[in-house]
Formats: sequence, structure tokens, C-alpha cells
Amino acid sequence: MSNSSLTDTQKTQLSKLEKRLRRYVGQAIAEYNMIEDGDKVMVCLSGGKDSYALLSILMLLKESAPIHFELVAVNLDQKQPGFPEHILPNYLQELGVEYHIIEEDTYAIVKDKIPEGKTTCSLCSRLRRAVLYKTAKNLGATKIALGHHRDDMIETLMLNMFYGGKMKSMPAKLVSDNSEHVVIRPLAFCKESELIQYGELKQFPIIPCNLCGSQPNLQRQNIKRMLNDWNEQFPGRIESMFTAMRNVVPSHLCDSQLFNFKEINSDSGVVNGGDIAFDQENFTDNSQISEDSEAKKHKFVDGLVDIIEVK
Repeated sequence: MSNSSLTDTQKTQLSKLEKRLRRYVGQAIAEYNMIEDGDKVMVCLSGGKDSYALLSILMLLKESAPIHFELVAVNLDQKQPGFPEHILPNYLQELGVEYHIIEEDTYAIVKDKIPEGKTTCSLCSRLRRAVLYKTAKNLGATKIALGHHRDDMIETLMLNMFYGGKMKSMPAKLVSDNSEHVVIRPLAFCKESELIQYGELKQFPIIPCNLCGSQPNLQRQNIKRMLNDWNEQFPGRIESMFTAMRNVVPSHLCDSQLFNFKEINSDSGVVNGGDIAFDQENFTDNSQISEDSEAKKHKFVDGLVDIIEVK
């Protein structure tokens, strides 16, 4: 947690990276109205790099935000064998943030219900959500913050397309499945590669998940490998995919619930460019164009973020 062991070069890298992540998180919060004045935000900590980064960035923004909100860190101790119970309390005490460690033996339930060799993530996540929702209610939290990032959202899109037959991903903001809470993902615009680098520079005390960490053939891991290989061969494709998730054109898909195809006739006129918009010459391999377009599109958001970053 101390920067004293970093070299001058690493300190410079950390400063630049932290500023960039603060901007991404600030943009996401502003665009989706994730945090409002008076909110009590329950930050869910797993012991992994993403949730540590989430808490760190939110604490920085809280110091200089033009609104008042509270943070409370919550970790669910699922009673996995060998779980180092002391790490998170020691870390959070040193940070000086309010925290709660919730103890529920979901590990035993998962091991009892899921046959050996089968993936445990689905049941584990449902049990974990139920405990976290109950905790949020008991704490009076108005928002539940999760540490999913941009790459998680893209992977979920691909998983649903390949295995679920749906064009669906993780939303940046939603109402919980028990309809009682607002769940937010402030890291929605953050790249996993930068979160990995941030975790290394911040020297977070990472706690591995022993329950599912030994399952290398999970569908999500296969998707992750595929996307990483693709990104190495074609740099910029991941950025383009995420831009596409925020730039949906219902008239050029096939969901009649989203667009009234039945009413289209010769008098309708050209809708969203017709087929011309998909001519080959209109495509580009330059991902920077998409990034520049996004920067202009969210210029008003940057103004708000500048206010947040300056005390």
C-alpha cells in the first residue's frame, strides 16, 4: 500500500495510470448517473485486483467530488479452505475505510450441490448475490458497486452470443434481480490490462479464489483467450467492439421488439443509411477514429470529471 518501495519511474507510471483510471471511472459515473448526492455505496471486495482498484479509485474521487457520498467496503468470506482471513481486515483498517466481513459457508453448499469436475461459478455467484443483497439492505446502502471492467462486459457479450443466443452483456447500471437495489459497475470503461498494471504498482494483497481458480476450461476463460489472441493479431478490435456496444442501431439488427420492421414500406424513407452504411469502403481499421469520436461525444462529461478531479 505504500509507494516507498517503487522506483521513481514506477511512481510516475502509477501517477499517470491512476489519473487515467480516475477519468474513466468519473466518465462512467457521470454518463450513467451511478452515484448521486447522499448515496451510501457498498463496494464489494473479492480480494482480486479489480475490486481493490474499484475501492481505491472511488476513495480518490470521494475526496474531491462536488457531491457527498459514503463508501463502505464489504467482503464475503465464503469459508474456502485456506482462506487468509487476516489479509482484508488488515488492509482495510490501514486504509481507514468502513468495512464489514460477512461470513457465510457458501463453499460447502457449492461443493455439495455441484458434481466434481463441473463448473461452480453459476451457483456460487447466485449464493454470493443473495448474501450481498441482504447485507446491502442491513447497511442501508443505496448502491452496490461491483468491480467488473470493460473486458468482462465484452466477454459476457460474446458468451451470450455463442452460448445463449442473445445479444446481451453486463449493464453498467441495473436494478438487482430481487428488485431492491441499484447495482453499478464504475470500472465499465477501464481496460483489464491497465487494472493489472495498477494492481502491481499499488501492490494490492491479492487473494486467489481456490474454489474456481483450478477450472481452466471455463467458457469465459476460453472467450478471454480468444479475444486476447484476436487483439494481438488485430490491435484496436477490442476498443471497436466496446464502442459498438455503446452505439447500437436496432433498425439494422433483427429484433422486431426493438424496431418496428412491419411498418417499413416504400414510403418510409431511408432508415439509418440503409444498406449503403455497410458498404466496404465505409469501414475503417483505425481504432483511433472511434476513440476520437468518443472523446468528442463525451466532451461534456470530461468537464464534469475535471471538476471532480480538482478539489
